[in-house]
Amino acid sequence: MNKQIIQARIDTLRKTLVAQDLTAIIIPSADPHLSEYLPEYWQTRQWLSGFTGSVGTLVLTADFAGLWTDSRYWVHAAEQLEGTGITLEKLAPGQPNHIDWLADHLQEGDSVAVDGNVLSIAEQDRLLNAFDANDITLITERDVLTSVWTDRPALPNAKLYAHDEPFVAQSATAKLEAVRAGMAKVGATHHLLSSLDDIAWLTNLRGADVDYNPVFLAHMLIDTDSATLFVDTDKVSEDIAQSLKDSGITLADYSAVQDALSSLTPEDLLLLDPSKVAVGTLSKMTDDVGFVEQMAPSTLLKSVKSDSDIDHVREAMRQDGAALAEFFSEFEERLAAGERLSELDVDSMLIEVRSRQPHYVSPSFPTIAGFNENGALPHYRATPEQFSYLDVAEGEGGLLLIDSGAQYQNGTTDITRVVGIGQVTAEHKRDFTTVLKAHIALARAHFPDGIASPLIDAICRAPLWQAQMDYGHGTGHGVGYFLNVHEGPQVIAYSASTPKERAMKVGMISSNEPGLYREGKWGIRIENLVVNTPVPSPTETEFGQFLHFETITYCPIDTRLIEPSLLDQTEIDWLNSYHSQVYAELNDRVEGAALEWLTERTKAI
Repeated sequence: MNKQIIQARIDTLRKTLVAQDLTAIIIPSADPHLSEYLPEYWQTRQWLSGFTGSVGTLVLTADFAGLWTDSRYWVHAAEQLEGTGITLEKLAPGQPNHIDWLADHLQEGDSVAVDGNVLSIAEQDRLLNAFDANDITLITERDVLTSVWTDRPALPNAKLYAHDEPFVAQSATAKLEAVRAGMAKVGATHHLLSSLDDIAWLTNLRGADVDYNPVFLAHMLIDTDSATLFVDTDKVSEDIAQSLKDSGITLADYSAVQDALSSLTPEDLLLLDPSKVAVGTLSKMTDDVGFVEQMAPSTLLKSVKSDSDIDHVREAMRQDGAALAEFFSEFEERLAAGERLSELDVDSMLIEVRSRQPHYVSPSFPTIAGFNENGALPHYRATPEQFSYLDVAEGEGGLLLIDSGAQYQNGTTDITRVVGIGQVTAEHKRDFTTVLKAHIALARAHFPDGIASPLIDAICRAPLWQAQMDYGHGTGHGVGYFLNVHEGPQVIAYSASTPKERAMKVGMISSNEPGLYREGKWGIRIENLVVNTPVPSPTETEFGQFLHFETITYCPIDTRLIEPSLLDQTEIDWLNSYHSQVYAELNDRVEGAALEWLTERTKAI
């Protein structure tokens, strides 16, 4: 984006701050549903800064502009912020975040604005705790940005549709009953949901308001015997409206949620997740209504997939694996023929082969196809304005990292593979094999049922730590069932908190994705999806039940990048067994060149 445009927007916003007697403004990456992927209407931080990463917080004062983001985006952000007057502030352990910076730099009596419609209750609490000691005022009610962003896009208006019945194991009525049971445990009379994946799961409906995630903009208010879905009613067909009515769900306009909450009384007790509900959503509610602040019951319920859900996901993984076999065979054939391919070609080829599979809907996130130094950026995305060709000089080689996935009505996929281009080096193979050792360590692990998911992160990192290597992102995230590719509550990352809500349970699907990134050189990540299953024998010991992972991603890991001498026999056995399974699952689904590729790539080492 033109740097002068960014500077002009910031200058206009600074004038607005002066006119409204504000010292600073915070622009988070968020919407009223605290989503990861945002409708264009809510991409204020990107519009103001030009930074396109999915995570970042912009702070603006009269003489300072800073953007805080984590290590996945440091190189990317530095490039995009150069020349804008915005300073990159690196989020890292021991370094101040934007709240710390504001508390340290502002003076008594100063005021900070942030749009309450995109500020979670939990984040407001953190701001107030930091500001109150210094008598700094937090203002969440003002509409500061409308006068600056005058051509703001409209809210999305895609129609709602039903999740296909063959793939739905539980009715909306039954799911509501389960949620009400969770409400009863804490004595709540009402429950507010703003998180879009929870609402889509609970209603068995899907939408297209957010790129990559099949969800729709809505809030939901549930009480002991009724439920109301607040949504743009123009998106709702008569059939969907009747289905909701049959499930005991009433329709109301999207903007009416604040008025509905204003009718709650001191006798009511409202259950909500403070990290998933925005301050602005509660703006009309009286102060004397009681709260229960905890994770929404539906968050845990949807994370534990039923046996039939998992069977559907396995089938989606077979479909995805067949598509990937077609992709890789064509990709390697075109490279061998001397065709000049780019990172953008990888993305378009993947979409093409996946779109031919049954029940395909869309990609599940923007494809990451990063060649050499671009692969060292964990969340790199090639664009028509900035991409690389897969070119290597004679006798040289490089690594291409491909992280991609798809939304199918029968499952959500997410996979990362690395392929060599040209003549790979011993250093390439050493790094790749070390990451593979980490991947296998977690894939083979046994762990207690109910253990906090962040605690098993070290199992995966141990082989890398042993070699004095590491990576800056988490090892694994939960994955939805035809829902968000990033789903809680489980997360395999030692930096995450470990409340009881993050417990590992049978039926949860997560990613296993250790990596290694050498800035300016290459990146490596090996990712499969895994499902928590009981250790088969014995199913329970005197120390309780233990779980292990069933790998449900079916795609070869490129053995041409492995240095076998770095693997022990148990690791070799795991890899050969995995490849044997991949071949068994896929060989009757592909033919011709794709079958030849699959046969070659699944040979034992």
